[in-house]
Amino acid sequence: MALTESEIKISGICDDIKELLLSKNRKYGNSALKPCRVFSKSSPVEQLLVRIDDKLNRIMQGAGLLAEDEDVVNDLIGYLVLLKIGMHEEKMKNLPKVFHEGSKHVTIPSAHLKDIPQED
Repeated sequence: MALTESEIKISGICDDIKELLLSKNRKYGNSALKPCRVFSKSSPVEQLLVRIDDKLNRIMQGAGLLAEDEDVVNDLIGYLVLLKIGMHEEKMKNLPKVFHEGSKHVTIPSAHLKDIPQED
């Protein structure tokens, strides 16, 4: 099926952001998701949130006006993509812990059992 005009534009913008992120990753390494931790010991997600806050603060102070600088928008989109990746990685890292804890025996107090339908 052929893409609509809007879908073509969405695809093009997403491709541009992808190329920006890949280029920066090659140039600077995977510093956003695997920081070198010289000074900060915060998680990659927390560090990305700080970068986003910093970028938004600069916009609010007028240092990076959206109407004049498309790079500001691209940077924010890039940080949000990296944040999504970082959040997914944290979730996956914690998944074995959830499964391990989830396999523990759970005791339901008898007072709550009356509300649970019982099979014959």
